[in-house]
Amino acid sequence: MSTRFDAAVVGMGQAGPALAARLSKHGMTVAIIERGAFGGTCVNNGCTPTKAMVASAYAAQIARRARDYGVLLSGTPAVDMAAVKTRKDRLVLSSREGLEKWMQGLAHTRIYRGHARFTGPRTLQVADTAIAADRIFLDVGGRPRVPDLPGIGSIPYLTNLSVMDLATLPDHLIVIGGSYVGLEFAQMFRRFGSRVTVVEMGEHLLGREDPDVSECIAHILAAEGIALRRGAECISLHRDTDGLSVGLECSEGAPREQGSHVLLAVGRVPNTEDLGLKAAGIRTDGRGYIEVDGGLRTSNPHVWALGDCNGKGAFTHTAYNDYEIVADNLLENAGRQYTDRIPIYALFTDPPLGRVGMNEAQIREAGIEALVGKLDMTRVARAREKGETEGFLKIYAEKSSKRILGASLLGTGADEAVQSLLDAIHARMPYPQFQRHVRIHPTVSELLPTVLDDLKPLDSTGS
Repeated sequence: MSTRFDAAVVGMGQAGPALAARLSKHGMTVAIIERGAFGGTCVNNGCTPTKAMVASAYAAQIARRARDYGVLLSGTPAVDMAAVKTRKDRLVLSSREGLEKWMQGLAHTRIYRGHARFTGPRTLQVADTAIAADRIFLDVGGRPRVPDLPGIGSIPYLTNLSVMDLATLPDHLIVIGGSYVGLEFAQMFRRFGSRVTVVEMGEHLLGREDPDVSECIAHILAAEGIALRRGAECISLHRDTDGLSVGLECSEGAPREQGSHVLLAVGRVPNTEDLGLKAAGIRTDGRGYIEVDGGLRTSNPHVWALGDCNGKGAFTHTAYNDYEIVADNLLENAGRQYTDRIPIYALFTDPPLGRVGMNEAQIREAGIEALVGKLDMTRVARAREKGETEGFLKIYAEKSSKRILGASLLGTGADEAVQSLLDAIHARMPYPQFQRHVRIHPTVSELLPTVLDDLKPLDSTGS
């Protein structure tokens, strides 16, 4: 005999809790199912803990630079990794417990602890309990990808989960993967005091970004003493008497890099292989992501997939937007589509990268005749006052319509400043109208209209 509900929400990441709460508010009975910690990746091993550690690393860097600001400290600043971990763990626990308490207080709901598997199109099994629901929502997230590298079984390795459990500082951390996760950890541990080497298979870091963004970030990291090994087409792992080493085939540099710890930062995979999806008639793509339509409904019309498991965003903010789309469509017949959202995200190195809309490659692929404006951060008063002038502001606009297409902002405050462009892109606002709006001084955002003062044809910039 199955316990019947109006809805079942599987996974308490970023989309699941808000969806369960909204369905509850509308009087639906809801089964809340979670096999691990409430909060998913963001709260437990993503945004909350990593940004807590980034903040500690930033504090260490400012302490080292204190004299630049006229502040004299006695002795050399040191980092207590155990204290860094304790602070991070405290923030995670607070967020997780607050979320779980919220879920426990919802009306018309019941929490089930355990792994859920489909037994039919609208039925699930959780431990000894059979659950039937008219609608099922999957927010099961993802996990770090562990590539099948030669020697992967011969050494202990770290992922973005286990690296945050270190209470002592690695002597030499080798980061395999020169993308978003890898670069945040690379800079973080370098500022904590480790030697750090980044190994990237491609010729550029952050292969999705514009070449000038990639090279500027590489310059910033190298200036902090991070070794960069790019073009590593063949990577192998080895155990050495003094620790471990990574074998490389690069156009430059030694063929092997010795270190004390290896961090694998080479992407993520969805948690979908053990859900019994075939029993529910739910299709996945070749990478294991659940296939969805524009409204995030799966090939089973009674099941929706939200967050990392659908492959349509892989960010906390896109997962939460998935919840908004599904809830609005279900409860208000809103007709919302995930394809309506404008891409926006950040790389939380220091300085951060804020990205919104189209980049250069996407503009060229779309065949749009575009203009581009670029302003060095040395011209931004706020950056000079903070003593943080690395980076630049770059905005693209369509030549014919003058609408803003996208931006890459690399510099202090860029993760916040980039959001002031989002509404303009949504509204297809011509950039002369955007320039008329008065902004606060001194901020980074106030210089965005100035970037648009000197636009040049994209093909003439060589960017």
